[in-house]
Amino acid sequence: MGRIEVMAGRINEEDIALVRERARIDEVVGEYVALRNAGGGSLKGLCPFHDEKTPSFQVTPSRGLFYCFGCGEGGDTISFIQKIDNLTFVEAVQRLADKVGVQLRIVDDGRPGLEPGLRMQILAANEAAAEFFQAQMSTKEGQVARDFVAGRGFSQEAAMQFGMGYAPRGGHVLRDHLLAKGFTPKALIESGLVRSQGWDFFQGRVLWPIKDSGKSVLGFGARRVYDDDRLPAKYVNTPETPVYKKSHVLYGLDMARSNIGKKSQAVIVEGYTDVMAAHLSGIDTAVAACGTAFGEDHARLIQRLMGNSGSLNGEVIFTFDGDVAGQKAALKVFRGDKQFSAQTYVAIEPTGLDPCDLLMKRGPAAVRELVARRIPLYRYVMENTVGQFDLDRADGRIAAIRAAAPLVTSIRDQSLVDGYLRELSQVVGADIDVVRREVSRAGKQRHSTPALTVVPQAQSQQPAGLPWPDPADISLSAERGFLKLALQYPELFDADWDQVEVEDLRHPAYRAVFEAILAVPRGQQKWAEKVSEATSDPQVKQLEVALLVESVLREEPDQSYAAAYAARVRLLAINDDIANLKSRLQRTNPNQDRKLYNAMFADLVSLETLRKSLIIAGGATTA
Repeated sequence: MGRIEVMAGRINEEDIALVRERARIDEVVGEYVALRNAGGGSLKGLCPFHDEKTPSFQVTPSRGLFYCFGCGEGGDTISFIQKIDNLTFVEAVQRLADKVGVQLRIVDDGRPGLEPGLRMQILAANEAAAEFFQAQMSTKEGQVARDFVAGRGFSQEAAMQFGMGYAPRGGHVLRDHLLAKGFTPKALIESGLVRSQGWDFFQGRVLWPIKDSGKSVLGFGARRVYDDDRLPAKYVNTPETPVYKKSHVLYGLDMARSNIGKKSQAVIVEGYTDVMAAHLSGIDTAVAACGTAFGEDHARLIQRLMGNSGSLNGEVIFTFDGDVAGQKAALKVFRGDKQFSAQTYVAIEPTGLDPCDLLMKRGPAAVRELVARRIPLYRYVMENTVGQFDLDRADGRIAAIRAAAPLVTSIRDQSLVDGYLRELSQVVGADIDVVRREVSRAGKQRHSTPALTVVPQAQSQQPAGLPWPDPADISLSAERGFLKLALQYPELFDADWDQVEVEDLRHPAYRAVFEAILAVPRGQQKWAEKVSEATSDPQVKQLEVALLVESVLREEPDQSYAAAYAARVRLLAINDDIANLKSRLQRTNPNQDRKLYNAMFADLVSLETLRKSLIIAGGATTA
């Protein structure tokens, strides 16, 4: 970019005036707009800032001004460059100063400054290096680079279109070439093209030139193509220089800049070949970060290119892999989403193919479809967060809501909160009031940054020991009462234990007790001791002893009393089944899977009917 960070202090006012004087507005504007004589010393053309068929854009060279009678844009040469190239005032002055040969003097503010003229030398050296690298593509040694291009599914014409090049392995080839062209060793070292020891920085690699929005070459990205490359990194970028700041540059910006502004859209991909694939497929707003993750400075740059009206206009679309790394990247972007006033989306290819592989295997239509299938970033983050939990269990749904609550509490636009709550309710399959209560609770405890994380897939592990159930837990009282009767009065139940099954008991320790009971045929002497012998877990053995000595609520329980306890255990289990089934129904789209939806609805009707009969049968336990 050549952003102001490369300078220290203020630009001398006299130098700014000299830039205005030397940079003729008709010549500067003429590089962007076809101008014709309009009489009276003025020129006319089609406005570059809005669509029009009749020219209403006027330039007056004698005054150094432009004005559009159609959209009202106007100003001098500097403001034109600011507007057309989406630059700050200082960046525009730097751009024009480089163009007309003005060495900008900086008013000292105590910080170290940049040697006058060095910035222009670096940019010129980078431009010459880009031409040299591109020429090397057609040499005998450059065959390895041509093979790489072909192997990624690109034509040699495409490689030329994107300025791809090749750095020879000689060690001093680029240095000697640029020295012969008159560049100083200091300029070559400051540009990052040559190391301080005199060796070429890039050797034996395929390269892409990284340019600013005005097409000035700021640096290079280089990919490994030889197995014996001394540098282990797959990609190497130009080191930080006065013009190359990796947190401020985006590959493809020179091609995408105007389209980002016109379409109010930016597509963020992950690599150089992905940018190529996107543009070749018609996605002409694609860019990529260079040698670093997409960060806040990149976000501010994109927002400035799109225009910052303060409302949610336009769209920024990120493409990520569907793996854990891609999920973490999406969460990082979500945390930085406050940098955008645009709507933020994510495009995920289900097969895991990146845009380059997608173009090679399925063609340009598949790349366009990937972007077209984008979903809101918050929706992706929400589904990713919720998907870490078992939504077929009530406790899993509550845990999922609590995990996703920071997403809702971090929403900037409060008018969207209710919609987010309803979407979370749908994704989880929980009642909207439950979601609202949990999110409200999280909002009172929230921190400044949403506490969203990517949780790796849990490995199945056997617990060290079953938890001891709380005898005072009312929600488990039916299970405890049933097991006390089963151990102390097994004869009160019919042969199949009044249809109670192991899965009907919700506490794992109680399920283990019942599994031991089922393993021992009734009618044997010392039956309770046999049950204990069939129990392997010492914790469960102790629980069985407790259940054997603990008194039941009736002094003389009968079969109807035992049957009522069995009915209550089954009722509670069926209540859980109904809640889980309702949750699955809520998460199922009947239009997409009508057969499954109808089958689940039929099961729900059957469960509700069974539930009513069990409510009647379970009433005897209260006596």
